[in-house]
Amino acid sequence: MVADPRDFWLSSYDYELDSKLIAQEPIEPRHNAKMMVLAKKPGETLRSSHLRVWDLLDELKQGDLLVMNDTRVLRARLKVRLKTGAFAELLLLEPKGCGRWLCLGKPAKKMRPGDNLVVEAPGQELLPLEVLETDTKTGGRIIQFPECFSDSEKIERLLEKYGEMPLPPYIHRHGCDDIERYQTRYASKPGAVAAPTAGLHLSDELLQAFSKKGIEQATVTLHVGLGTFRPLEDENLSNLRLHKEWVEVTEKLVLAIQDCRSRGGRVIAIGTTTVRSLESAFIFGQGTLKPFQGPVDLVIKPGHKFGVVDGLLTNFHLPKSSLLLLVSALIGRKELLSFYQEAKQAKYRFFSYGDAMYISPEAVLTSARF
Repeated sequence: MVADPRDFWLSSYDYELDSKLIAQEPIEPRHNAKMMVLAKKPGETLRSSHLRVWDLLDELKQGDLLVMNDTRVLRARLKVRLKTGAFAELLLLEPKGCGRWLCLGKPAKKMRPGDNLVVEAPGQELLPLEVLETDTKTGGRIIQFPECFSDSEKIERLLEKYGEMPLPPYIHRHGCDDIERYQTRYASKPGAVAAPTAGLHLSDELLQAFSKKGIEQATVTLHVGLGTFRPLEDENLSNLRLHKEWVEVTEKLVLAIQDCRSRGGRVIAIGTTTVRSLESAFIFGQGTLKPFQGPVDLVIKPGHKFGVVDGLLTNFHLPKSSLLLLVSALIGRKELLSFYQEAKQAKYRFFSYGDAMYISPEAVLTSARF
């Protein structure tokens, strides 16, 4: 295919959306969300059908492998009192060692190096913090916590006392059930500040039904952070870079994918973070999927050759986002935006608590395969 230069303009990924279509609460049960299925028969054009997430059970085959991101969302939003006495917020992003954490401040301009902050929460002792420095790459602040809170697992205990679930700003309704519903059912490794939202659709019942049908399941870890949810700004996408996020692709997962290939199964990614994890490990392995652990900043946009992922379950993403670029790489930008238009007309629910789209392996562009 001849590349369309507009694929590398940020403005080409913009679209209008009625705010009424932004989901404010999740569907119950999880698997009852609507699901647009994209498929294509040989010699035919890409087509859509409108089902429910539970129907993914019928779209998959015995021997297929589901790969899911098992990161767990931290209650990473903290209310702090400034030295002026006013309230502000911190959003923890990632550890920097010895109790130092990179955080986004709101308002950041009120948090200067040397300032003291105090975390307050009902029924808890006051927790003093210090602003150490400004992080020039992100505009965030390096905040000193007690040294014992040096990583995600250790600070999770503190955040359960003081923190709030970091729901996206477009969700205006907050409730106690968000603590459970803004986590996947298989979340096990703490470290994310946003949920891998495609996985929110998978209920215990559906996961058990997959197993009974012979659809295998495996996990990868990508701690969703700034690289996933920060808005893109530069119009020219040719040299786009994202903030690095921590990934772990284990030997067990690599073997599961090799077994899937050997039996003729297909690798189906649950969410864009899973795609980025697998494709990053494939690139680091120089064209072979190998175990990998470390930070990644892979940008997937039209022109990318997918070496691991065959199909994708995903949500409907924000305009001008890196996630929209990734999904466009699978089926084409124009095609994706036309299906988004169809979804709007059909009153699909968008973004984190919204409905799903399943891109079947048959729907993926031939030119997008490695």
